[in-house]
Amino acid sequence: MTAPRLSSAPQTPIGRIPVLDVTPSVDGGLRPAKSVVHEPFPVTARVFREGHDAVNASVAITDPDGRTAYVPMRSTNVGLSLWEAQVAADREGLWSFRVEGWSDPYGTWHHDAVIKVEAGVDVELMLEEGALVLERALAEVERSHEQQQVLREAVAALRDTSRPVPERLYAGAGDAVARELTARPLRDFVSPSPEQSWLVERPLALAGAWYEIFPRSEGAYQDEDGTWHTGTLRTAAERLPAIRDMGFDVVYLTPVHPIGTTNRKGPNNTLTAGPLDPGSPYAIGSAAGGHDAIEPSLGTFEDFDAFVARARELGLEVALDIALQCSPDHPWVTEHPEWFTTRADGTIAYAENPPKKYQDIYPLNFDNDPDGIYQAVRDVIQVWIDHGVTAFRVDNPHTKPVEFWQWLISDVAASRPDIIWLAEAFTKPAMMHTLGKIGFQQSYTYYAWRNEKWEIEEYVRELAGDAAAYMRPSFWPTTHDILTPYMQYGGPAAWKVRAALAATLVPTYGIYAGYELMEHVARPGAEEQVDNEKYQLKDRRWADYAPGGAKEGQSLDGYLRTLNQVRHWHPSLRLLRNITFHHCDDENIIVFSKTARTLSGHDDTVIVVANLDPHSTRESWVHLDMPALGLGYGDGFVAHDEMTQQSWHWGQDNFVRLGRDAEPAHIIHVRRF
Repeated sequence: MTAPRLSSAPQTPIGRIPVLDVTPSVDGGLRPAKSVVHEPFPVTARVFREGHDAVNASVAITDPDGRTAYVPMRSTNVGLSLWEAQVAADREGLWSFRVEGWSDPYGTWHHDAVIKVEAGVDVELMLEEGALVLERALAEVERSHEQQQVLREAVAALRDTSRPVPERLYAGAGDAVARELTARPLRDFVSPSPEQSWLVERPLALAGAWYEIFPRSEGAYQDEDGTWHTGTLRTAAERLPAIRDMGFDVVYLTPVHPIGTTNRKGPNNTLTAGPLDPGSPYAIGSAAGGHDAIEPSLGTFEDFDAFVARARELGLEVALDIALQCSPDHPWVTEHPEWFTTRADGTIAYAENPPKKYQDIYPLNFDNDPDGIYQAVRDVIQVWIDHGVTAFRVDNPHTKPVEFWQWLISDVAASRPDIIWLAEAFTKPAMMHTLGKIGFQQSYTYYAWRNEKWEIEEYVRELAGDAAAYMRPSFWPTTHDILTPYMQYGGPAAWKVRAALAATLVPTYGIYAGYELMEHVARPGAEEQVDNEKYQLKDRRWADYAPGGAKEGQSLDGYLRTLNQVRHWHPSLRLLRNITFHHCDDENIIVFSKTARTLSGHDDTVIVVANLDPHSTRESWVHLDMPALGLGYGDGFVAHDEMTQQSWHWGQDNFVRLGRDAEPAHIIHVRRF
């Protein structure tokens, strides 16, 4: 009796030369991998074949105009059939790539000919087969006259019986022919992987330094009787030269919209506000308008335009906080009550993040009228784009539908692909990663709470690994909502080292105004600033810290300026995937390096050594992985500290002393002898 034949499920053909496990592949190719212009973009795959003939692989990259170029891959692990290549895009737009596996006739001949000819086996046959392979390469692959000449000369030499056999073999198997056939190979049985989409964005999407301000505090002051006077957009513009001089790229404004009066919060998030208390700028909306309007006490759109113009004049971009929530006084509450959640008692539900309560805020309910809310928000975004905003920091995006953000970012990108979106999503990793996959260029991270060496290394390896294909981290040591115990009690060493690490571990970082003054006093029972700027005005008296001022020398503005200069000098610090961690005998001292190939073809290498213990000075030995620096284990180099301008001769093992009575971090430029 014949056994029944079982039907099999349909399968995608594997190809004559199998190509598997192509990376990066975001959600199986459903969403694009990301890079920025000129950023090294790593592509890997498993490529193999049956038998012993040579196999090879290439990356085919297709630009936004449909032109395809090929980049050779190299085998990184023969046993595991792993291949990789670094590619880069020279302009923005939607690119694609695929990996092509192929049989390599020249590689097969080269391998066999070297073995057989040197052993005296089938010598003339092998040399003739080499000439035939090169003739195929001449006939089947387009080449310039000079490129053809390299192969023609090799063919003639392979057949020239008047020459010694080793010379004939080298003519066909030598470096000149190998280079030509690496650049323009003869490929049989080409087997492509599925096409992967690749979104290339402008450099600021990956690397930048952000500076956050509450515009109303810049220029605010208090009379002798205690009465406060608000700053305005015009007075905030006066702060821009100082921000530029510290080397920041983006000035980020907390919401500038009208603030509601119903349930307005008082100082330190109290439930009763006095008649002069300004309220939280996150309680958006009043009789003066909603998200598409400006708080009257700050000024007008003419003032906003002047702020943006001044920022641009100084080389700064302007980012605006987008908080999709409403004060009870917002026009949307009256015009579209269906956009909110109504409780059983008929009241509209205010926002809560237990134990925090936000009685002055109504969250939008996107399920009740998604079409209406989508269009209203899109209109708001366009207002601010039309007034010069080029980046949006989005407040709590994880509390809104992911599909909404995907639609909004895509719709904006159709006409303004330069707009950058930063997700303030302190939430579960799955949500943070998905927001990156569907369009957010950058994301806040857990950096503020990663203080031990092992957890920093573990976290950064995660961010610089597979996740780097779609989620770009932004490191903030503090924010207007976050002041960790490390920052409360660590003193100046903590404020220096956390800024230095934020600025060097990843390519984008930010600080909140007042960081340079080391504002470290927390509200009792909370990890946030006392007299929080969200609920009241703050006069930081910047002039007191300027040269000749009463507090000259007590600000970290010079330290931040140097950090940003170092980031500007070193392209290696503006990349994410290029980090290597090194060893130190002291578990409180972290050591890492970054290397990048500059556009001029030189290697830029930086080593960072930082003492994570802000309470003591520590001495220890650092042990460097020299090959990761492009050096041999017996080599030496000049270690030039960019923060102090000191230099030492370093090698594999080096003594360091860092801490409270010394600088807490070295940022070292590796200068080769």
